[in-house]
Amino acid sequence: MKDVREALMVGRNSEGRLVRRPISPFMLPFDYRLQMSSLTSIMHRITGVALGAGTLLFTAWLVCAASGESAFSVIQAILGSWFGLLILFGFTLALFYHFCNGIRHLAWDAGKGYELPTMHRSGMLVFAVTIILTLAFWAIAFLVG
Repeated sequence: MKDVREALMVGRNSEGRLVRRPISPFMLPFDYRLQMSSLTSIMHRITGVALGAGTLLFTAWLVCAASGESAFSVIQAILGSWFGLLILFGFTLALFYHFCNGIRHLAWDAGKGYELPTMHRSGMLVFAVTIILTLAFWAIAFLVG
C-alpha cells in the first residue's frame, strides 16, 4: 500500500510531463535536518529582532537616566537583577552573532565561501566566535565592574 504522501509528490514540469516533486520537510516524520545555511539564516533573523528589542530597552535606560535619580534607580535595579542580567547576556549574544554572521554575509557578497564545505565551516566558526566574544565580554565586564 502506498503512503498517502506519494500522491502529493507528483506534479508536472513546464513541458507537461509528470515529475516527482520533493516533499515538504514538515511532512516528513522527524527525519528532516536543518542545514547550516538554513540554521544561520534563521538565527540571523531571530537575532535581528532581538537587537531591535534590546535597542528599545537601551532607549528606555537612557530615558530613565535623563529623567532623574528615581527613574534611573528603578531601571538599574531591574537590569541588575538576575533576570535583567540574563536579558543583557542574551542581547550581547545576539549582537555578537549578528555581527559575526554579517561579516560572513559580506564575504558572500564578495562571491566567496559558497562551496558547501566552506559554508559549513564558516557557519560553525560564526557560532564559535559568537560564544567566545560573548563570554570574553562578560568576563571583562565582571572583572572591571
